[in-house]
Amino acid sequence: MESKYINRYNTFCRSLRNLEKSLKADPKADFVLAGTVLNFNLTFDISWKVMKDILLKELGILDFAVGSPRETLKQAFTNGIIHNDQWMQMLRVRNQLAHDYDGTFAAEKFQEITKVYYPLFEKLKEDIEKYYR
Repeated sequence: MESKYINRYNTFCRSLRNLEKSLKADPKADFVLAGTVLNFNLTFDISWKVMKDILLKELGILDFAVGSPRETLKQAFTNGIIHNDQWMQMLRVRNQLAHDYDGTFAAEKFQEITKVYYPLFEKLKEDIEKYYR
């Protein structure tokens, strides 16, 4: 793959390592909740773009709206890059977090991010490593 796509994958891996720090963090501690949300959003945004790269460059699939996370997730599911429809739920949470101005929603979703979504990101990383060797 071209270096641009390798760089995006490497950014995904770094972002995932940053999100991993939230697994043992106290969401009530200063900046933990905000940092978790920031890292979750970045990891999600990079992950769907990595999926898009694989769909386009590796699998040659061109018949989807490449600028749409929703369409990319659908194609990734259809083509076996992801194996769980919780990615669509994750997209909804990511979108709602963008409008959570007082942190209430983030506090509600902290456990979901660390216990449900983080493992999905890890699974994606395992499944796509073969494309980046």
